[in-house]
Amino acid sequence: MIAMTLGEIATIVGGRLAGGASASARVSAPVEFDSRKIAAGGLFLAFAGEHVDGHDYAATAIASGAVAAIVTRPVDAPSIVVGDAHAALAALAAAVARRLPATTVIAVTGSSGKTSTKDLLAQVLSTVGSTVAPPESFNNELGHPYTVLLASAATRFLVLETSARGLGHIRYLTQIAPPRIGVVLNVGSAHLGEFGSREAIASAKGELVEALPDAAEGGVAILNADDPLVMAMAPRTTARIVTVGESVRAEVRAGEVSVDELGRPRFRLSVGDESVPVRLRLSGEHHVGNALAAAAVGLECGMDLAAVGAALSAAETRSRWRMELTERTDGVLIVNDSYNANPESMRAALKSLAAIARAGDGRRRSWAVLGPMAELGPDAAAEHDAIGRLAVRLDISRLIAVGEVARPIAHGAALEGSWNGEAVWVADTAAAAELLDEQLRPGDVVLVKASRSARLERLALLLAGDAHRAAGRRNRNAANPGMTNPSDLDGGGSRQ
Repeated sequence: MIAMTLGEIATIVGGRLAGGASASARVSAPVEFDSRKIAAGGLFLAFAGEHVDGHDYAATAIASGAVAAIVTRPVDAPSIVVGDAHAALAALAAAVARRLPATTVIAVTGSSGKTSTKDLLAQVLSTVGSTVAPPESFNNELGHPYTVLLASAATRFLVLETSARGLGHIRYLTQIAPPRIGVVLNVGSAHLGEFGSREAIASAKGELVEALPDAAEGGVAILNADDPLVMAMAPRTTARIVTVGESVRAEVRAGEVSVDELGRPRFRLSVGDESVPVRLRLSGEHHVGNALAAAAVGLECGMDLAAVGAALSAAETRSRWRMELTERTDGVLIVNDSYNANPESMRAALKSLAAIARAGDGRRRSWAVLGPMAELGPDAAAEHDAIGRLAVRLDISRLIAVGEVARPIAHGAALEGSWNGEAVWVADTAAAAELLDEQLRPGDVVLVKASRSARLERLALLLAGDAHRAAGRRNRNAANPGMTNPSDLDGGGSRQ
């Protein structure tokens, strides 16, 4: 964060100094809402969350080196008292963004793939300049400004992930740190129950391109040429439009796409008559579109095509539980994609599972352990049913649907032609674990995927032989002195 005095910060956030806080004291280290991460010279944000109240840890944060805490009620520690913690965080982040005239701000949105794309972007851009990007899926009204506050005068590129649960949310985020480059990946059906229609989702996503400066001022909108709802956003911006995709119409495009034995894509990245080979280290053919978006941004930021291709080929998975591969000593391969799920990402993960199982000698059995997809509204049963049918069409060897909401997955598989125990429904993760313990054999491939609320990562970690670490993580979170993820603060899960 850019160094500021407590007096400056109090003025910016509209607060008052309390608890012996000195107006001349300088905040020179990152702002944190997790008291365990405080560094000397930092600022602690004491949010009252659904499960934990950060105010209870203000004194701990000060003892760890924080200069003061931003609070909404009096605490026995140097502090800045504000009326609205969310508004204070946004105001402080906006002030920092205004002090970064040499920083290129890039914002990414989409129904799926946001986090993987920002991870690719961070790794591509870091090859040519200091880059700040969100940790994990910090993409809401807490995580977004938190990421902005990680930037300093040395930051050349600030990559931001933007999400929404309704109209106006993305517009609000873009006002905190106005982007020069905006990326729209796709419009899917995640959270359809909240938005009501894909058209409404597209309307919310399009707020990003509306926020961009016009072409004369350097504004660039990077749009997915393979998604009609994304391309329909073109008239909503005065920025220059760059299209990406596998379509021949795309300006930055992928051709000759294939996957290896671990489902990692290979393709030729082309712009005009120039092309370079790319071999991604991420599993899943759907990452081709994410890589194209990252490539387009890299090119807009001055990189040449060869450098972009090399950076993409070197990029690794950075965010947990997203097509995360673990091979056990007995040869069982666990594909942990349990961070979240929607119909589009479910289909992509199942196709990747099928591709991995077919690779090599083609004799690996494939297991799809699927939990519920949340927030689909009245279409939930039909969408789950369709996933079960797709699993059968992809010739997935065994299917386990976990939890009551996911029951239609097994039902759809049965109607599509699964029989003799190939598709089953179980009530919970314990039952799924017991079944897998009995029936897994060396060389099998197991995909674990569900919406975040299902907590299927516990099963994936158990299968990967990581039960002890999984239990330790849960215990640490239960006694969490502060917050580890913005979603803990507002009771929300993933967002569009």
